[in-house]
Amino acid sequence: MVDIREVPEADIDRALELAYLVFHDRPEKERRDTHRALLARCERIGAYEGGSLVGFMAAHDFRLSVPGADLPCPGLTFVSVAPTHRRRGVPTALMAGQLRRTADAGRPIAALWASEPAIYGRFGFGAATTGATIEIDSTRPLALRIAPDRRPLRLLGADEVLAAVGPLHERARSLRAGRPNRGPERWAGEWLSEQDEEDEELGPPRVIALGEPGEPVAGYVLYRTKPEDGGGSGGRTLGLVRVDELEADTPAVAAALWECVASLDLTGRVRAWGRPVDDPLLHFAADRDQVRVTAQFPALWLRLVDVRAALTARIWAAPVELVLELTDARLPANAGRFRLKAGPDGAAYEPARAAPDLALDVRELAACYLGGTRSAELVAAGLVAEHTPGAAAALDAALRTGLLPHTADEF
Repeated sequence: MVDIREVPEADIDRALELAYLVFHDRPEKERRDTHRALLARCERIGAYEGGSLVGFMAAHDFRLSVPGADLPCPGLTFVSVAPTHRRRGVPTALMAGQLRRTADAGRPIAALWASEPAIYGRFGFGAATTGATIEIDSTRPLALRIAPDRRPLRLLGADEVLAAVGPLHERARSLRAGRPNRGPERWAGEWLSEQDEEDEELGPPRVIALGEPGEPVAGYVLYRTKPEDGGGSGGRTLGLVRVDELEADTPAVAAALWECVASLDLTGRVRAWGRPVDDPLLHFAADRDQVRVTAQFPALWLRLVDVRAALTARIWAAPVELVLELTDARLPANAGRFRLKAGPDGAAYEPARAAPDLALDVRELAACYLGGTRSAELVAAGLVAEHTPGAAAALDAALRTGLLPHTADEF
C-alpha cells in the first residue's frame, strides 16, 4: 500500500533520480540544475512505500487560455513510476491525489502533454489541441502569394528578448485557446536556454523581431540552426533552421518572418515543429511542394475537473440548449444528466431530468471544450451517442472559435 503525500524540497533529487530512471536519461549537471529549479517552483506529490519514493508527479502553476477567458490550470509533468511498481495502481493513486487537490483549490481544468497517450484517456483527459510540423525547402527563395511587411527586422540581444516580445506573446496567447502563460523562468530555462535539451547539435536561440525602432514589435521568430550533410552546390553543407516559435500581428508580418528564416545563408531547410494546423503560411505560400506538412499529432491533453465551472467560464459562439448525459469514472460529481444553455451572453449548466440529446464521457467533452475537436466527428467515430438529430452540430457551432486552439509549450 503506497502513501500519497507532498514531496518536500529535500526529496527533489530523489524525484529526479526516479524520473531519469523511468525516462532512461542521464543529464549533465547544467540540465539537472535546470530541472531541480523547475521542480522547486512546482507542486509535487509522491507515492511513498515505506521510506522509498516509488512514484512522482509535479504540476506547474499555469493559467491556460480558453475561449474568452484565462483559467487556473495545473500543468502536470514528470509523471514517473518505478519499474518495480508498475501495474500496482501507483499512477491511479497519484492522479487521484492530483485531481482531488486541483478540485479542492477551485481550479476547473488540468492539462498535460502525454508521453504515452494510451494512459491518460482513462483518467478523463482528451486531446484538445493538434500540432503540425511544417518544412520549407529553402534552397530557393520562399514563394509567397502576399507581400511581406517591409518594416525593419532586427536581431534581439539576449537581455532584451523578454521585454520586447513578452507582450506580443501574451497578446497572441489571448487569441488562441490552449496556451499556458509563460513567466520569466520558463522563458529563460526552456525557450532561451543556450543548450537545447533534445538536440545538442543545435546552436543557441536567436530571436528576430519586426517593427519600427521605438515601437512595440509586430512579430518575432525564435529559431536555432545546425549543419546538415549534403544539399549544397560545390560540396557545401547546408544547415537546418529549426523554428521554435513565430508570432505575428498580421499575415504580412508572418510572411516577412518566414521569408527571413528561409533566406538565412548556408541553410537549405526550415523545420517548424508544433505549428497550428490553421497556420496562415499554409495558405499564403505560393508553392505547397516547397512548404509541406510532414506530421500532425495530438498536443495538449485537457481534463475538465469541474465541468460546470469550465463550461460557464468560456464564451460561446452561438446559442445552444442541450441535455448532456455525462460519465466520469474518476470524478463522480461531474457525472449525470445536465442541461447546457449557452450563447454569446453566457452559459448555465444545471442538473436535468429530460431525455439526453447527447451522451458522452468527460474525456470527449474535454477534447471538444477548446473548439479544436468537433463532437460530430466523435459521433461518427462511435464515441459520442447522438439521441437528438443535429445536437452535435448545434454544440459544435456554439463551441466554435475563430482560430483553432494550439500550443507549442511542451511541458
